[in-house]
Amino acid sequence: MVDIISNRVQEAYGSFRLPGMFSLGTTQTVDGSWFSTYTMLKRFGEQKKRQRLVDKDNDRKMRENSLYQLKEVPTQRIQLDAAPLPGPACRFCSPKESQQQLDQEDRRRSAVDILRVTSHAGLRTNSSSLDWGVWCPHLAQTARVTKFDYPQVAGAVMSDERVQHALETAAKESVDEKRQELGTSESDDTFDEDRFYNETMRKNQKRAQKILIGMRSKLSDFVLRITSWVLYKLLPCFISGVAAHPGQVEMIKRAIEKNPDAPLIFLPLHRSHLDYIMVSFILLNNDIKCPLVAGGNNMNIPLFGSILRYDGAFFIKRKIDPLTGKKDHVYRAILHTYLQKCLTAGHNVEFFIEGGRTRTGKPCMPKSGILSVIVDAFNDKSISDALLVPVSINYEKLVDGNFVREQLGQKKVPESFSSAVSAIVNVLKARYGLMRIDFNEPFSLSELVKSLRSTTELQYSFNPEMRSLQHKPSSSSLFGTDVVQEDQELRTLVEKIARHVVYDCAKATSVMTTNALAFLLLNRFRDGAPLSILTEALDELRDILSSSSRDLGFTGTSEDVIRYAVDILGPGLVTIEKRGVQQFVKPITIVPNVIELSYYSNSLAPHFALDSVLITCAVLMKREAEQKLLEQKLPTEEVSVGRQHLFDTSMDLCDLLMYEFILSKPCQKLETLLQDSFDQLCMRDLLAQQEIEYTEEEHIARRLAARLELEDLDDGVSEDDYFSDSASNNGHQQQRVVDDIPVYLPAEKHCDRIVLQSVLAPFTSSYAAVVFCLNKLVGGNSMVEAEFIKLCIKEITTRVELGECKYGESISIDSVRNCLKVLEKRSNIEITNNSGVRIVSLAAEFDSTAEVLSIIQSVEKFVPI
Repeated sequence: MVDIISNRVQEAYGSFRLPGMFSLGTTQTVDGSWFSTYTMLKRFGEQKKRQRLVDKDNDRKMRENSLYQLKEVPTQRIQLDAAPLPGPACRFCSPKESQQQLDQEDRRRSAVDILRVTSHAGLRTNSSSLDWGVWCPHLAQTARVTKFDYPQVAGAVMSDERVQHALETAAKESVDEKRQELGTSESDDTFDEDRFYNETMRKNQKRAQKILIGMRSKLSDFVLRITSWVLYKLLPCFISGVAAHPGQVEMIKRAIEKNPDAPLIFLPLHRSHLDYIMVSFILLNNDIKCPLVAGGNNMNIPLFGSILRYDGAFFIKRKIDPLTGKKDHVYRAILHTYLQKCLTAGHNVEFFIEGGRTRTGKPCMPKSGILSVIVDAFNDKSISDALLVPVSINYEKLVDGNFVREQLGQKKVPESFSSAVSAIVNVLKARYGLMRIDFNEPFSLSELVKSLRSTTELQYSFNPEMRSLQHKPSSSSLFGTDVVQEDQELRTLVEKIARHVVYDCAKATSVMTTNALAFLLLNRFRDGAPLSILTEALDELRDILSSSSRDLGFTGTSEDVIRYAVDILGPGLVTIEKRGVQQFVKPITIVPNVIELSYYSNSLAPHFALDSVLITCAVLMKREAEQKLLEQKLPTEEVSVGRQHLFDTSMDLCDLLMYEFILSKPCQKLETLLQDSFDQLCMRDLLAQQEIEYTEEEHIARRLAARLELEDLDDGVSEDDYFSDSASNNGHQQQRVVDDIPVYLPAEKHCDRIVLQSVLAPFTSSYAAVVFCLNKLVGGNSMVEAEFIKLCIKEITTRVELGECKYGESISIDSVRNCLKVLEKRSNIEITNNSGVRIVSLAAEFDSTAEVLSIIQSVEKFVPI
């Protein structure tokens, strides 16, 4: 309470002006009462300032319950001048002259709590009285933000040529179906084709109008302002702060100034229902035009759906094509046309690139339906360009509760008015810590398309001999299948852009206190650890993350961070108890608690994924080598593995996990990133390799190979840069030596390697159980996909209960589904659709016990013992 009062007094003092005292060209007599009030406030403010400086060290130790409350002034967070701002545009896909780079002053500015920033609430030009915004800052802030026009475009949709063509196509298909249903002879005598066609056209037109009414947004500047004021009042009740970087906001403004005609396309990762409005809240209060927000029609519930609609939401069906094998031409055309009209009218757009909320805490594979519409609008010149803005959102504690029921295989509870009211009441009674929003550097869509089309990567995607992780374009998402023409090159291009965005968002997501603590507990101290040991481990983790330019969404001593995170997560997930003279922190590793805890840990899983891949494969290969030596009764000291063999095996594991993680951007080579990770592991002494000694002839050969290959690379790449990227170096002399390099696993770093192994262990354990369940399909058996998934969940649960799998978080329906996608892509299984029911069966060439066993062995070898 004292903090709140002191903040308000300081805010009043900072914005206070005497009548005429600071006006130009005027002289007025200062009233004595006003002057005494001013003097009192100034003296009080100076006294508080001195007291804060004197008590700074003592206050740090006593602020356990308010460790991360952000103040009016920018909160001291990590130093941004030592590392690049999170989310820079890709240097490969965006030319340097187009990047909206931050200057050094921006890089030094820290993130601030936007709930305590009211930049529009200061004194207005009124020389006769004190500005009312000093006493009602939130109301003044919402009243004084810049007003924008938000034109309604729904009226122009029905008359569009695309919609009319879709109505005709749907009517003709209905006529053909009716003719086939009646039979040829009967249709000639009794079927009036023209009449039936006209009736069908009228029905489709009515349906199209209904679809448009249910879809359209009613974005209102007035409602946005009301919502902003409500959020200013409600959010502090359960969130300690909403941190955003002012430099990132200024970066977006500069991008708008440089390309004012290009709409902004905000692409956030989706974690909570609160995401729908928070981006608009920040943009509104920074005088940036708010976007239309694509949302699933499950959110169109009474009252709340209407509020969201006036705040910019437009609602889309989760499945565009209700019947398999038959396109809903009318719905597709309405959606495509409405979005295109919005873009050409100057609206900004926001949609969640993952489709739905992540259930695991790590980014999901992108869904490219809406993005394909935007790319199509650019291709047909409806818009000259668009600025893609990846957005990263993270919470110290998820406001929506948890997704444990769904991960255990239970059906998702649909949203309703009563459930929404109940959720709001429960939220207002709890504490959820800090929320962090990061805006990445805007991409120019025109430059990104040009870059991806010109790269040989796009050509390699059609080459079956090229070794890369290729993915099928999305055929099922929150926004349904792609709504533009089935152009393979376009689909591949859109998918690459989508994967690029998700990768950038994951890299720019700030690490929160709960992410760091959960990661350490589940991967290093699963049985708990003394607070002092855990503090040292957190210090080490912070150093590793900071050195890799990963933003930390917290500050303070590691001991304070741990205590604070334990308090936020609660006793259901983490406990802290006294054992003797020291305190002991322990995670709750029983199901379902550990599944919820893993949600927070998984935010860091993509960051360490490649390291975990290399360590997992290195340990696997060493184990195999030792086993062979034991069989030959030979000593197993100083066992090494071949580096090239290690990279090949790592690529196999990456291929297995292709639907779990996006390990590289489309403009990067995965082999290059593996090499970089390998070098980092060697620098940390987790791996060691024999140094390469080149002869003079080999040095000459390598330099010659470098010069020849540099001719095909972009300008500005030096030979030193070339040699630092050994995966891109195809010199024969280099390759000859690399194949023979032995890699060792230093014994003193054994425990650190176990930590990295455990990052991917829950996923590979899930996959091992799924492939084991393929035995149920041997002999031509088939099973409904939903039932097979339940069987897999039951198998994983049994393994956890028996202790065969020590990772309770392996019970994950998302991992089961991702494994089935991999098996289908590898043609191990076939998934057919029978009247809307998906059926799983083994492919003919794998329908035997021996073949299933080989599949099981190919997966189980990656599971740590």
